[in-house]
Amino acid sequence: MRPTIAHVLKNGEERDVPIEAVIVGDTILVRPGEKIPTDGTVVKGRSSVDESMLTGESVPVEKHEESRVFAGTINQSGSIVYETTKVGTETMLAQIITLVEEAQGSKAPIQRFADKVASIFVPVVIGIAVATFVIWYYIVSEPVFSRALLNFVSVLIIACPCAMGLATPTAVMVGTGLGAEKGILIKGGEVLEKAYQLDTVVFDKTGTLTKGVPRVTDIIPAHSATRDDLLRTALSLETVSEHPLAGAIMEMGKKEGITTVEIEGFSAIPGKGVRGVMSGIPVLLGNMKLMAEENVTIDAMKEEVEGLISSGKTLAFVASDGLLTGVIALSDSIKDSAQEAVRRLKKAGLDVIMITGDHTKTARAIGREAGIGRIVAEVLPRDKSREIKRLQSTGRIVAMVGDGINDAPALAEADVGIAIGTGSDIAREASDITLVKDDLTLVSSAIRLSSITMKIIKQNLFWAFFYNSLGIPIAAGVLYPLFGIFLNPMFAAAAMAFSSVSVVSNSLRLRSVWERENKREG
Repeated sequence: MRPTIAHVLKNGEERDVPIEAVIVGDTILVRPGEKIPTDGTVVKGRSSVDESMLTGESVPVEKHEESRVFAGTINQSGSIVYETTKVGTETMLAQIITLVEEAQGSKAPIQRFADKVASIFVPVVIGIAVATFVIWYYIVSEPVFSRALLNFVSVLIIACPCAMGLATPTAVMVGTGLGAEKGILIKGGEVLEKAYQLDTVVFDKTGTLTKGVPRVTDIIPAHSATRDDLLRTALSLETVSEHPLAGAIMEMGKKEGITTVEIEGFSAIPGKGVRGVMSGIPVLLGNMKLMAEENVTIDAMKEEVEGLISSGKTLAFVASDGLLTGVIALSDSIKDSAQEAVRRLKKAGLDVIMITGDHTKTARAIGREAGIGRIVAEVLPRDKSREIKRLQSTGRIVAMVGDGINDAPALAEADVGIAIGTGSDIAREASDITLVKDDLTLVSSAIRLSSITMKIIKQNLFWAFFYNSLGIPIAAGVLYPLFGIFLNPMFAAAAMAFSSVSVVSNSLRLRSVWERENKREG
């Protein structure tokens, strides 16, 4: 996630040095499009930086002198020079990786039920077989060695725990195979055993529930302007702008076929917006602070503005010749599958929570749209994993769904981590389940597959144990005094084989059960 080379400035010269050679106090140059090598503080230049890997924020953060920058984040526009404050294991990125390692190391392996049964069952069966031999050779009237030996062998054969050994792996093999066919990659039987116990699912917001890309949602002209006037002014300014929201506005303008006008005297106002002259008229595009500084009143649109702000949207005001032209609202939209995914999880009786580093208002707006009532906002990566721990401390079995490196500690800390396949490599590495397709309904599918698989495993174990429990007394000769029946070792072997076949057949039945469940859910 970090570059291997840093552009270090020494004595007025630029030198490319390995990242391992960078020390605290070095001055580093970062050009547009490059990743920032270490943590530090900007000493020269202005730019916008994509910090979504750390904070989950979809909108790039503007940087200027004295702003902090972090290793692995991406410089998007202007060049910046910063002084290194943290290197190596001290950087934010390295701390996140350490959190992942600690969380992964703290996970205890799940002890299989079959192992527990077998550890008791095998010595008990051996004891029963020995007792059978002793009874038929020393206690019954007219003892015969061959008969005692055959009964001894029959007990051992019919009680062979092959079916118990097959009960779990065959179901796991079928379950994981079915998951892979549907784009659900499961990292083994332990995950299946844990996923069906889940009662809480925590979603990251940016890039997981949402598309992670700002888009224009509202274009509201002032009373004295038209929609085309508003868009033309905004598009003309953003065409020469490096503002983080410029791309979304340009996309909307081009979509509607708006032609641009050449801007003269263009200048960017850091943290506020841009200004210029269009056809001899001064124009502005920026936030509410810029409008206030330029004495542009927004009172005429106060009601619309308050409504947009309450819905958590980012506002870009446009003014021409000192008068408000209108407002453009932008927001990150939820994925098409988000609402259906939440509905299915709630229908299955699971609690759904959204956690994000985004602002509270924006998070609540997205939560309402997705159908999630419980929101945890404005949290850093460390806080995400702590929130997972807090939920677990209350006795909850928690799944975390995320896509970025900022989600990795929480993914590793959760009982079941579910990563979106389109996300970062480290997120997929920290997760237990990876969704190959960017379809959130696969979250409920994965949990349902786990539940079906565990049901099949329990059926397998029951029937395997039932066959053995029923067959052992018959093999030991309990029917001989009443009916004169002995169990031939060949029939005992056939019964043992049948129990194994029945377990495998029941595991294969998982496919039809899964397809039936999918049809009912769909």
